[in-house]
Amino acid sequence: MTLSVLVIDDDETVRSTLVEFFETFGYTARGAGTATEGRRLAAEHAPDVVLLDLRLPDADGIRALEALRADDPELAVIVLTGFADVRTAVQAMQHGAADLLEKPVDLDRLSAAVARAAERGRLRQEVAVLRAQGRADATPPAMAPTVADLIDLAARNPDAPILLQGETGTGKGYIARQIHDRSVRRASPFVEINCASLSPTFFESELFGHERGAFTDARQAKHGLLEVAGEGTVFLDEIAELSPEVQPRLLKVLEERTFRRLGGTTMLRSAARVVVATHQSLADAVAEKRFRADLYYRLQVLTITLPPLRDRQDEILTMAMAMMPKGASLSIGAEDALTRYRWPGNIRELKNTIWRAAILAEERPIEPMHLGLPAPAHAERPAEAERVAPRTLADAEQEVIREALRANDGNRTHAARLLGIARSTLLEKLKRYGIE
Repeated sequence: MTLSVLVIDDDETVRSTLVEFFETFGYTARGAGTATEGRRLAAEHAPDVVLLDLRLPDADGIRALEALRADDPELAVIVLTGFADVRTAVQAMQHGAADLLEKPVDLDRLSAAVARAAERGRLRQEVAVLRAQGRADATPPAMAPTVADLIDLAARNPDAPILLQGETGTGKGYIARQIHDRSVRRASPFVEINCASLSPTFFESELFGHERGAFTDARQAKHGLLEVAGEGTVFLDEIAELSPEVQPRLLKVLEERTFRRLGGTTMLRSAARVVVATHQSLADAVAEKRFRADLYYRLQVLTITLPPLRDRQDEILTMAMAMMPKGASLSIGAEDALTRYRWPGNIRELKNTIWRAAILAEERPIEPMHLGLPAPAHAERPAEAERVAPRTLADAEQEVIREALRANDGNRTHAARLLGIARSTLLEKLKRYGIE
């Protein structure tokens, strides 16, 4: 993620020196000579960090700090002053300053302070994103060894795009998080967005960010999830629903690692990994001209297909036990009902069923009636014509005798010994059954 710094200082020499200094780090740096201009630039470009001089020609520095923080409560502001005292420092910190440095500022200290402030701001943004999405950790699904191996492989290759396929409720979101948490990217944010839940414009705003005035109600510039993620992971759920006009922009991110905010002209770089998921067939979407073939080929570098729960019958009870609230238990009848059900909603349906049943059972063992599962359809009886009549004991005895004779080349003495009967008894049976 490329950091953006805004320097608000009326001293042109100080301002230009700091702008040039941060540009040497590859940061995007801008300068403003007044509080009014600084507030405007902050609204237009959403910098990661603002360096604010407390002595400005058009406003008191503390008032300027208040205004900046009112516009963007997550904005990291470092106060610079040549007149530092305890009262000024306390006021600045009370009004949300991330740090306070005395002029003339040591550039090494300033650089470290900017990095710290940007990191704290990034973490606050991630928390805000997660709260807004209302993301709750999914119950860990038990995984087939092949799936577990692919997850480890994905974690060991942190730059490869990942495509997760599987029916709704098979745990794709959980697997995406597992890949992130096991990779070297785990110290950076994991952010997610559902491609089917937003219009193309608002989806672009969420993913790429937007500049002030990019569309109606865009009163402030906004960081997109590609910026918020930094060197972390962006998880795009229901990727098959991605609108055709957005698909080329995502392809550019994957191929060139660059993007622009909605309504912006500055090219930004993305270091984030992209993980996508779908319950539909992307190959079918390509054939139907709903999804770009080049984007599909780029996304399927490593594909992980999650099997439905009905194909993991031996894992159902293990998962159910792991999902049960503390103190809950299953009766034998409930265990049988769980394993016989087909689970069209997969792991998500299993989890919701278990929790509902535990509530209804009221600390007693969960019974089939608490689960509320539909009764399995009874197998149809075979038609009379298809029934196979059982063999009689006489038929079975004849077959065994013939096998004994064949095994002994027709020698009746040896055959009788093999059958454990007297030779005379064998001769009697051969006569009765008409066996030569």
